[in-house]
Amino acid sequence: MPMLPQDRDVESGTKSRRRTRLLAAGIGVAVAVPLAGLAVDRIAGWNPLGQETVDRSTTPLLLALDDLHEYHAATGTFQVVVDQERDTPYVPSVISGERTSLLATGTVDAYVDLEDLGPDRVTLSADGSSATIVLPAPRLDDPRVDPAQSRVLDRDRGILDRVSDAIEDNPVDDSALYAVAEDKLADAAAQSDLQTRAQDNTRAMLTTLAGGLGVDDVTVSFEAAPGTTG
Repeated sequence: MPMLPQDRDVESGTKSRRRTRLLAAGIGVAVAVPLAGLAVDRIAGWNPLGQETVDRSTTPLLLALDDLHEYHAATGTFQVVVDQERDTPYVPSVISGERTSLLATGTVDAYVDLEDLGPDRVTLSADGSSATIVLPAPRLDDPRVDPAQSRVLDRDRGILDRVSDAIEDNPVDDSALYAVAEDKLADAAAQSDLQTRAQDNTRAMLTTLAGGLGVDDVTVSFEAAPGTTG
């Protein structure tokens, strides 16, 4: 039986709607697959007990600005082992007492004070080709112990000391050992040639600076350090 024109239109519309549904389904699958994978990844990586770090630190506050009048001309790195023992009279050390060995590494700077570098310390020749500069003796700055390079090598404590700290929940305080280490680093720096090195470096710096200003002949001398003669 021949198909009427209206029947052909109905069949054509049906095929068109079927292709549209198939296309929509294909797009839906194409979109759903990566979304499903993303959801699986998020679920797999989700930890309901996980902790997050929130930084609520305040903005650094500038308290003061100071001009520096010191030329740090040399730095020395020193290392010392502090070995201290604390005993209880008439009691064996295994019962009461403590012995600690601390390896301390730190630096000490040698600097020259240039704050009073005025006409009374700088003499320039009439033609400006030579100058004489007299400076204070180099000084040693306070030692700085580096915690990252320092550590306790050994610690032996008596039974009573360990029990007492456990009961009273007292953390071990090594600040006294570090203070002793700083004193020993300062003594080592004073006995080294750090101040002589600072003189040489300061002299070289000022000679180069004066040369850039057209002064070719520069003599830099230093006053005697306090407590020295000659």
